[in-house]
Order: sequence, then C-alpha cells, then structure tokens
Amino acid sequence: MNRHALMWILWPSFLIGAATSATVFAMIDPLDLVLFGTVQISRQAAYACGFFFFWLMAALSSALSLFMAPPSGARPADGFED
Repeated sequence: MNRHALMWILWPSFLIGAATSATVFAMIDPLDLVLFGTVQISRQAAYACGFFFFWLMAALSSALSLFMAPPSGARPADGFED
C-alpha cells in the first residue's frame, strides 16, 4: 500500500473520528460511564478511548471502500462502451 492510499484512509477517518466523538460526548457525560459494573474511568481517558475507537471504525470503513474500489483503468463490467 502506498503513502497516498494510506492518507486516503487515515485523513478522512481522523476527521470522522473527531466529529463523531464530539457529537457522542456532547450527549453523554464520560463520568456516567461505568465499565464492568464497578470500574469508572476519567473523562480524559473516556474521550481518548472514544476518539480512537471511532477513528478505528472509520479507518476500517475507508480501507474496505478502497479495497473494494476497482483498479484505475479498469473497464466497466456492465458491457456498455463509452
């Protein structure tokens, strides 16, 4: 995978991860989150974990889209000519 493809994946997913975490944590207070019934994490840890989780999900989505895209110069398979 070349550097351009990597940036096509990471930059948009970074923006989506930031926007999603801002939206989610505008509605949910991280201090209200409790893990496994007893473990409570700090706000900063919840913000960081949430951001990286959303960034990872968006990166996987972008990588899958790039993987499924036809290669450049490929002819359409529908049988129609330009």
